[in-house]
Amino acid sequence: MSWGLSRFIFIKATFHFFLFVFLRSNGFTMLSIPFLYASLVSLLISIASLPQINLPIILGKNPDGSFPIWSITMFSPFFYLVRAFSTLRRLRNREEPYTEICEGVYVGGWPSSLDKLPPGNPAIIDCTCEFPRRSEFSRNAYLCIPTWDTRSPQPSEIEAAVKWACRKKAQGLPIFIHCAYGHGRSVAVTCALLCALGKVDDWKNAEQLIKQRRPYISMNSLHRKALDEWAKHRLSPSKRFHEPGAIQAVTTNASGSGVELQHSKRLEEKKVQ
Repeated sequence: MSWGLSRFIFIKATFHFFLFVFLRSNGFTMLSIPFLYASLVSLLISIASLPQINLPIILGKNPDGSFPIWSITMFSPFFYLVRAFSTLRRLRNREEPYTEICEGVYVGGWPSSLDKLPPGNPAIIDCTCEFPRRSEFSRNAYLCIPTWDTRSPQPSEIEAAVKWACRKKAQGLPIFIHCAYGHGRSVAVTCALLCALGKVDDWKNAEQLIKQRRPYISMNSLHRKALDEWAKHRLSPSKRFHEPGAIQAVTTNASGSGVELQHSKRLEEKKVQ
């Protein structure tokens, strides 16, 4: 189980606390107070982001992607950290801001400017809890699935995102699913969407397809567990099962003989009639 974010933020909290102690013990009491505050905020986030607790709601991100004033003020040390870290990481790695996985389906990192957004006025699924929706994208259809970095959306959230994306796709809109860097959270949702659109048979094949086009993705055990749960209980059927005239793939039973699925056969019979 991944402890990445919680461990990283806890180390930051410890570092700030030692700075507070050092400055205070050397007579810099007023200068030390901001470090104590930053330490307490980091400790709170490290606890709230534990896999067993998992409370991204603590940051207060609104459904429209904005943050209330109280959240910006209270968690400013964390927000400044993730923004600075994101900027430095992008400058160092120079990864593509987004990748088209199949026609009209894009996955990528947080769009910090218009040039980081795919073409075609896409509908946006935002899987971050730490980044705001830019005002430039206020006219784009938008769905927020707030999730901690290195964590996964819940199976019910994945299902809600898939249904929403399918509706927007039916309206002719491209879909852009993003997290901070387009490596984990957004990839998990994209895997499920590819299954629902009938592009692949299961999420594992979807992961392989995405990796071919975006080699630096890195889903962890939490993402895979959520996708397993989603696959067991999902309500959104594959699109290929509902397209008129669609011919189902031939499955093979244990003895190796081909068994054609009857659903597509009935569709073809109705079409002939």
